[in-house]
Amino acid sequence: MFTSIAIIGRPNVGKSTLFNKLTKSRDAIVSDFSGLTKDRNHGLIILKNKNNLLVDTGGIDNEKEEIKEAISKQAWLAAMESKIILLVLDGSNDLNNQDLEIISKLRKLNKEFIAVLNKIDKKSNSSMKADLQANGIKEMIDVSAEHSININALRSKLEEKLPNQSIKFPDGKKIAILGRPNAGKSTFINNLINEERLIVSEIAGTTIDAISVPFKFNNEEFILIDTAGIRKGYKYNTNIEYFSYVRAMHAIDQSNIVIFMCDLSQGLVDQDMKIINMIIENGKPLIMAMNKTDLLSKNEIDRAYLSKKMQTDFVKNIENVEISALKKKGFKRVFNLSKKIIDKSQKKFSTSMLNRLLETFVNENSPPSISGRQIKFKHVHFGGTYPTTLIINSNQDKKIPSNYKRYLENSFRSELKLKSVQLKIIFRKSKNPFKDKKNKLTEKQIKKRKRLIKHSKK
Repeated sequence: MFTSIAIIGRPNVGKSTLFNKLTKSRDAIVSDFSGLTKDRNHGLIILKNKNNLLVDTGGIDNEKEEIKEAISKQAWLAAMESKIILLVLDGSNDLNNQDLEIISKLRKLNKEFIAVLNKIDKKSNSSMKADLQANGIKEMIDVSAEHSININALRSKLEEKLPNQSIKFPDGKKIAILGRPNAGKSTFINNLINEERLIVSEIAGTTIDAISVPFKFNNEEFILIDTAGIRKGYKYNTNIEYFSYVRAMHAIDQSNIVIFMCDLSQGLVDQDMKIINMIIENGKPLIMAMNKTDLLSKNEIDRAYLSKKMQTDFVKNIENVEISALKKKGFKRVFNLSKKIIDKSQKKFSTSMLNRLLETFVNENSPPSISGRQIKFKHVHFGGTYPTTLIINSNQDKKIPSNYKRYLENSFRSELKLKSVQLKIIFRKSKNPFKDKKNKLTEKQIKKRKRLIKHSKK
């Protein structure tokens, strides 16, 4: 396993804030809401100039509610997999029964742990230290994760305890999994790697953070990023849902490709179209995984593809794969197609080839005249990836009709085989290199000009 250091504790003691400080990132959502972290969240921490993995976990709660039990189970799995455990306690309060239960269970695991007393910046008469010492815990450190107090001291303590070995943080093609709540994103990842890595529940919205999972498929290294389901009205709902949306957008930005998970039994809905549009605007390649096909007959699947939304040009430019996350069907095709599209999205096209294509397109369908002036395209060159960008220089830019722009975009997309890869064409008006330059007449030309003027007056 990749786990090295796990952060555990009861809800709302500052585990995610500490995780962000130690990894020097903002990968974990931080809020005043308790129980915000649900799945294990991995991050990179550098100690002794070596890579190690730090794992943020959800709050351990002894309540018998189903979702809370699942969160606690994930935290204890992280603790069992780790080399060292950071037990985070609220140093501004006294030791309570819930803390004592966690300590008791930690001792049964026979794992080395460090008690981290967080929130020491808060003034209080807490007897936490005395209570810990009374319970046989002598190794502890005071910190304020929010204000970065004693964070370096904690890092030094970890360096002392860490085994002399380096854990390689995996590289690979990053694939973000997006979709509406309960579309089957976490089930897809769990069944893919044959591990209960993410919490799966019928309760929509179980995943809140964007969770990264290293994975190897056909000797290719991938990093799967499971994101929160984006609900309708996410911008106006609770802070948690808005932050989840922000994390999902960050996951898109970090990814090489996005797999949009669609519940085919419900078909494409307006919210699906909004999410797809957000991905396209971000410029990342996109595959649609049509999930839950095991619940539908062939005729029902065919009818789903005939829906108005599936027939739009917008959707027809996206590759789709029929899968069943629950039955593990279609996984191979998803990854083979992902690899192919990632390679295509990173390809650079030569100027000579692009100009030959442009000339062909213009000859097949000439551009219209604008105010009596013929539109002339000078040349085209490659401008970058994510999205694949082409820059066309012409004698007009803003006056080129939108239907002709679409014609060129569709033509380039078809010839370059860019289905599922976002394409952006920028039109620039070519500058006249002689516009600001005036020809200087020679002495002989000046004399001739004077003679002509004199002659014309006579």
